[in-house]
This record gives sequence, structure tokens and C-alpha cells, in this order.
Amino acid sequence: MAANGARSRSPRGRGAASGDAAAGVPGGPKRIFVSGSHGFISGYTIPVLLEQGHQVWGIDNFWKYGELQRGFDNHPRFHFARGDAKDTEFVKKIVLDNKIQIFVASAAIIGGISMFHKLAYFLLAENERITCASFDACIEAHKAGFLEKVVVISSSMVYECTDTYPSKESDLKTCPPPQSTYGFQKLSTEYFAKGAFEQHGLPYTIIRPFNAVGIGEQRAQTDSEVMSGNVKLAMSHVVPDLVQKVLKGQKPLHILGSGHQKRHYTYAGDLARGIAKCIVDPKALNQDFNISTEVGHTVIELAEVIWRKIHGPDVPFEFVSDDPFEYDVQLRVPCVDKSREILGIECKTTLEDSLDEVIPWIKEQVKLGTI
Repeated sequence: MAANGARSRSPRGRGAASGDAAAGVPGGPKRIFVSGSHGFISGYTIPVLLEQGHQVWGIDNFWKYGELQRGFDNHPRFHFARGDAKDTEFVKKIVLDNKIQIFVASAAIIGGISMFHKLAYFLLAENERITCASFDACIEAHKAGFLEKVVVISSSMVYECTDTYPSKESDLKTCPPPQSTYGFQKLSTEYFAKGAFEQHGLPYTIIRPFNAVGIGEQRAQTDSEVMSGNVKLAMSHVVPDLVQKVLKGQKPLHILGSGHQKRHYTYAGDLARGIAKCIVDPKALNQDFNISTEVGHTVIELAEVIWRKIHGPDVPFEFVSDDPFEYDVQLRVPCVDKSREILGIECKTTLEDSLDEVIPWIKEQVKLGTI
């Protein structure tokens, strides 16, 4: 993805989560609305939906990165309107005029972990306004008889305070609420879905992606530069930050915290096909799903894989630990049994294969000055 009007490179297809286009689309093509259509995850998901034959309407105000273009912008079944997802009447008009059948609530103010601190109130307030506009439009369209369901793109951050691993969807019933305003607001979106179903009978599907890895994340317009060792960064996303520092020759490599923090870094293309399955499969109705690879890595393990891919086997890996951010969760381990058993979703692309796509792209973006 490239800012300032430069056309983005389309994400490459890799080993997919089960349930892709070749398996067919239950119930035939749908009329699908995606808020935040030009964001990172949507950049992978919308091509899958178009590949499956759906009509897709998207809105985005380019708040995060500024003006940009996507590879699907000129697709004959993609229909774009520039606008603010908080504008309830704007959202309603698109949904009602086009008789949208499935509403994918993907728009959100989101950034790296540094943003959780810098914009703690803004994240909460703006994302609540976006959520209210989305659900107001969905409830009206459902009452009109054509909207089949709302799909909520939540986050693994809802498990921020869990002490149960691997974390099952049912664990949220007893898990303490997140401490970050971002995680708390993501949990709030799930309660919007449940409340709209309880009061208005609006069906839903809740999706919790885990630690997406792919191309497209760039410097946000609100990002401020910080020093990490001798390298200046502006993102606070672990994979692109580590790749940048290794590419720029940092040695020893600076890692936030001990490096023992564990994540399940999941290729965004796998997530996209899993999300598409959740969007259209009738078995996903009124269900919530974790979508993730089953394979976890510590930050040190991740850093060493990146180091080896850039420097090769002969340069000794060296790192030092810097003070972590407050909301740097130490362990995030999903249980994916439910999504696999009900929907057949499996995210199988390895971290190594994901990085084969990501590292060259970041190298190119560093030269262009976009990250």
C-alpha cells in the first residue's frame, strides 16, 4: 500500500485458510458493505470477496495514511465512496440505497502500541462513534428486510487480561476486561452486536484476528518518531519495526521488553480468507471466532528469523532489551478449535513464508520514505 496517490502492490496469494473461492460461496454472491475499506486487513479481505463473485461497497476517509489507492479500486464489482464512518446518515444512505445484505464493521482508529498511550481517549471516543453509526445503519436496514447480518471485526486485545491459555472464545465470559482503552472498546463492539441482536433481532458474527503480518502497514499521519537504539521509528508495530532496524544495520538489535512476549503472527492473506468464510457461511451466524495460526513465537524468535533472512547464517544474532510499553501483553495464545471445527478455517502460512513477502516490501517502503 502506498500513500500520496501511488498505487499499492496487491498482496500475493499464499497458502490459504480453508474455505476459499474454489469451494464455492454458500447462498450465492452477496451485496457486502465494508467500512474502512482501504485499511490493512480490508486490503487483503476485499480481493477475496471480489474473487468469490460478491458486490462490495466500501467507504474510507483515509484518516490514517492519507490518500491512497488499492489494487481493487477499479474492479467492476467494487463501489467506493469517500466519507467518514462516523457519519450515520452517510452510512445509512449507502446501505439502504444499495440494499446491502452483509455489513462488515471494519473501520476503526487503530495504530501501534504507542498510540494506545498517546491517543487513549481519542481511540475510545472515535471508535465508539464509528460503532454507533454502523449499528444504527444496520438496525434500520435489518428492519427494512434486506440486511442479513453485521460482521464485527474485533481484536485479540479483548483477551488482554486473560490468564487462560490457549484462550477460547468462551473464556471471555470470565476474563477480566481489557485495561487499554483500545482493547476495552473492541470488547464494546462485541456487546453492541449482542445488544442489537437481543433488542432488534439483528444477526451477527464476531471475528477476532490475531497479530496480522503482511504488506500495507505504513506510517500513520498521527505517528511521532521515536528512537530505538540508533534507529528512528514511527510505527510501534513489531514486525515492520524489527525489519527496519535490521535492514538499517542495527547491532545489537533493540527489542522492547524481555523478548519473551509470545504472539501468534498470522499471515494476513490467511486471515482474509478466514474472515471471508465467516462473512458468508451460514454456520457463522450469531457466533464468535478466533482466527489465527496455531504456531506461536516469542519476540526473540521472531527477531532471529528476521535477522537470518536479512543477514544470512554467518552474522551472529545479538540483541538488547529496552523498556516496554505499559500495555505490552506478555502472552497472547489463541484457541482456534472452534473456527476450524465449525468453518474449516486453518491459517497455515508459516512465519518464514510471510516474512518472504513482508521484508522486500518494507525494504522498498524504507527507500520511498513511507514508513
